[in-house]
Amino acid sequence: MVGKRSTKRRRQRVSQWRSRLTWFVLPVAGVLIGIWATIRFSLLAPAPPANAEHLCEIFREHPVWYDYARSSQDRWGTPIATQMAFVYYESSFRSHAQPPRKRLWGWLPWFRISSAYGYAQALDPAWQDYLRANDGSWYAVRTDMEYALDFIGWYNHLTNRHLDVAYSDPYQLYLAYHEGRGGFSRRTFDEKPAIVGLAKRVRNRAFRYDNQLSTCEQEFQCWRWYQFWPFCSVPG
Repeated sequence: MVGKRSTKRRRQRVSQWRSRLTWFVLPVAGVLIGIWATIRFSLLAPAPPANAEHLCEIFREHPVWYDYARSSQDRWGTPIATQMAFVYYESSFRSHAQPPRKRLWGWLPWFRISSAYGYAQALDPAWQDYLRANDGSWYAVRTDMEYALDFIGWYNHLTNRHLDVAYSDPYQLYLAYHEGRGGFSRRTFDEKPAIVGLAKRVRNRAFRYDNQLSTCEQEFQCWRWYQFWPFCSVPG
């Protein structure tokens, strides 16, 4: 009889602790996770570079961006300068950039004109394709420069493979990026002089960035304290 009462009391205590976890601990954990996510994905997002006109100054302010761009170039083939020119015109280096909202009745904020988001202004469907193709994890987000540059490299890799557009041709790469590979094949840009003009500006900036980078790239190769020969070597 005593054993049954003891077992019953233990079960009651277990039930009480489960109830406390449900009503106190779990909500607190949810709040903490929310705070962490806010800090991780928003508050700690780097500010746009003070001088976005010179690639050397961009990388001096954000040297880790060079690492990300170099990694994307090595993995997918798009030159560093072209990647950064894309970001310049897509988001002006703003991590949470989004298209403007439409206005209902001329004043009421309504839906955004597209799902483009982040540094690379990747659309929802394209971003989901990227995640599926690259075993994307929950922490891969469009507001992180590392993944934005990798996305640009991945997208241009598919453009190169399917449409035979050279990595050295930022003009054609950007037209395919903006219009989509299907739109590029149908030459939808022929009726969009503004897009053609934008692609030309991307090309000019990519070439200018490339010339600038050639004068300072050694600064950003093996720049971390733990990067030294023979574990790190400056690419030729």
